[in-house]
Amino acid sequence: MDATETSQSELTQLFHRLNNQLGVVLANAELLEARLTTETERARVALVVAGALEAIATVRDLRRQVRPV
Repeated sequence: MDATETSQSELTQLFHRLNNQLGVVLANAELLEARLTTETERARVALVVAGALEAIATVRDLRRQVRPV
């Protein structure tokens, strides 16, 4: 395995770890959203859900840029 392959493998692992962590944030935000009772609280956590979804999409886009299919 050369340096480029190693770097690519490391990047793949980093993207995977980041995506997993964002999934944890998203799952917990969705649980909170379902349990909260006031509209103000739900609106705030909805921003977290939207941000997590956007971040997951950004990771996907970055992965495509770094490793074109």
